[in-house]
Amino acid sequence: MVRTFTALVFRTLYRMATIGLAKGPHVSRYTMYARLGAHRRERRPGERALAVSGSEDLARLLGFGPEQITDASYPECNILGLPFEDDRFEAVVSDQVVEHVEGDPFAAVAESFRVVKPGGLVVHTSCFMTPVHGSPGDFWRFTPEGLALLVKPFGDIIEADAWGNPLVLLYGFLGLRREPVPHAAWHPAHRIAAWNVRSWPMSTWVVARKHDPLGQATASNA
Repeated sequence: MVRTFTALVFRTLYRMATIGLAKGPHVSRYTMYARLGAHRRERRPGERALAVSGSEDLARLLGFGPEQITDASYPECNILGLPFEDDRFEAVVSDQVVEHVEGDPFAAVAESFRVVKPGGLVVHTSCFMTPVHGSPGDFWRFTPEGLALLVKPFGDIIEADAWGNPLVLLYGFLGLRREPVPHAAWHPAHRIAAWNVRSWPMSTWVVARKHDPLGQATASNA
């Protein structure tokens, strides 16, 4: 009860202190999305992205419009057995999904590569130092090296990295972890969201391109 009241007080103060400021994602995604945004490009009308279990924001970050995104959300769709033919999409993304896979994470990642075209982009984000959470179960934790190990058999790794710092633990205790971060560089919340201590990974991600055995140029190679 005391912690709930404390979190309510700090959330109220935080929202008052950020009134009128342009904001981005919450602290766990702020720097990660800034990094992944570097892979954005203009998409042609016929290009398609598969967003696994509520990952549409990540697909939009990569340049796909709402009409180009196919949602594959659990339980109607399970990443362990996606209901799509081989080589269908220009990109497949899962945002904080692989830790919730109730099964073999290698098999889940293999499915994501199966449905993307040769040369297509695959992005998986996950978490490491974060509280246990449901949706519906929480089974795995991945370092950047762990995510790279998952995708290595199927694609060329472009980037495998992480963000985090010890202050995020305090942030969560105060009930601020889901609050949007202001873009203003002077704001303390922005400074916390931008500070990265490599030994404290909170959010982790990997970006890869599916192996193209024929070496053909594809729409995703730009």
